[in-house]
Amino acid sequence: MYKELEKFKVSNSFTFTIEDSLEQSCNAPEAGAGVFVVYAVDGDAKELIMVGSTGTVQNDGTLKSKNGGLYDKIVNGHQFAKTGRKYSWPAQMKLEDITALEVVWYETFTAEVKGIPTTVEGQVLQNFLDENGKLPRWNVAF
Repeated sequence: MYKELEKFKVSNSFTFTIEDSLEQSCNAPEAGAGVFVVYAVDGDAKELIMVGSTGTVQNDGTLKSKNGGLYDKIVNGHQFAKTGRKYSWPAQMKLEDITALEVVWYETFTAEVKGIPTTVEGQVLQNFLDENGKLPRWNVAF
């Protein structure tokens, strides 16, 4: 786990395979804002392939989050095409011969801790870039 994620105590994960429904598998909150980290799982090996976030901090320090929160961003957010991940992830997994994804999510902006979601996402991506010389393969740009 990346050290910048350790302080976020509201967290969970789920596994997703091509046969699963992302809508049913996803256990992220519909009201939460934060980051999610996606790993391709192959037996005991895990590869970080994507980092995403949702939620914006306003000038007055309050959080503005889209309806559906982390859940909606993971399930219906667009990736690989102008279509939701519930459709594009299984197709991409098939193309890349990925049997399972592990998705770990963190609420980064709560009453106890105030981590700006895009900042936390950027820190994780920066560390990945420093270690690997590139972004995770499912992150197109940042």
